[in-house]
Amino acid sequence: MNLEQARANMVEQQIRPWEVLDQDVLDLLYAVPREEFVPPSRRNLAFTDMEIPIGEGEKMWAPKIEARVLQALAPRRSDRVLEIGTGSGYFTALLAHRSARVTSVEIRPSLAAFGKANIARHGVDNVTLVLGDAARGLPPGVCGEEPYNIVILTGSVPVLPRALLGALAPGGRAFAVIGEAPLMTACIVSRAGNGGAESFATLPLFETVIAPLLNCEQPSRFAF
Repeated sequence: MNLEQARANMVEQQIRPWEVLDQDVLDLLYAVPREEFVPPSRRNLAFTDMEIPIGEGEKMWAPKIEARVLQALAPRRSDRVLEIGTGSGYFTALLAHRSARVTSVEIRPSLAAFGKANIARHGVDNVTLVLGDAARGLPPGVCGEEPYNIVILTGSVPVLPRALLGALAPGGRAFAVIGEAPLMTACIVSRAGNGGAESFATLPLFETVIAPLLNCEQPSRFAF
């Protein structure tokens, strides 16, 4: 397979048509080799418009979703980022190139090891990887003195965990896919710059369906 031609086709045929026009994002897709974060047996699928299985029932996002979310979050060089669900480490690496530091939490030991090896191979040095469950709150090693400018959930949730919203700095933004199959919406949730605990605004981006975040908070349900 001609990797560079396949990469270019991915950008021009999948990602640009999905309204990803930020040149910095497009350039990053050429700089970070997606094929090196895919399981070797599925390397030929690295640039296809699909979710790629990575083990433990988990999948990498489709390339156009990775690019669209990165564009919407618009990380800055000064941003501290919290990612819930490291997976293959590919989106972690994209974030690391655009921000000051990324803390990424993975609950599954095998995926944590897979993501760690991929990130180390790529030479990213501003990522802290934590093995733990952050679906309902921050595990030890993640709670810092400063809140995060960006929080990202790579699995879907029926409701956005309030503990994770509380980890956002004033002016910060979170990404999550909210809802239950077959109705899920990818959203950016922004916290007002005045620091008000309840001052959040939600911006819907697109509809999609992805696997749920393990152990995520469930909405209250009434029994009759």
